[in-house]
Amino acid sequence: MSISKIQLRRDAHGRLLLTLADGSEHAGVVPVRAFPIAAPGEGLSLLGQDGHERLWVERLADLPAALRTLIEEELAVREFAPEITRIVSVSGFATPSVWQIETDRGRTELTLKAEEDIRRLAGRTRLLIASAEGVQYRIADTGALDRHSRRLLERFL
Repeated sequence: MSISKIQLRRDAHGRLLLTLADGSEHAGVVPVRAFPIAAPGEGLSLLGQDGHERLWVERLADLPAALRTLIEEELAVREFAPEITRIVSVSGFATPSVWQIETDRGRTELTLKAEEDIRRLAGRTRLLIASAEGVQYRIADTGALDRHSRRLLERFL
């Protein structure tokens, strides 16, 4: 299917409206990355409200700028995952524990329910931390954290 004949816009309710080359319209489509961490720019599906794929996109960069912008806006809301830049303090080294952290979006706190909620990603230095509140926090590179933050984190790894 030719991407040049695809249209994507927001409807009156702010939902994405996809018009395919055959003229069919699909309201409320949702972009979903196939590999959000390992290859965020490759393999993206636009799913209809019924959960079925309406359009497969090999590479996000291949889309026209207007389509790419709408999809990236929607993904930013769907994939909200602040990056931890510093661990200020931890309430204790047994779980559950409350962490005071600084992120790329400001200072906050998270509750770590169990050590298993810290997952290593591709490589040994990337982490994903699931808080009890349901927010996923990223650490892009544990080596880039300050010494104090690394020492606190090592107690849980």
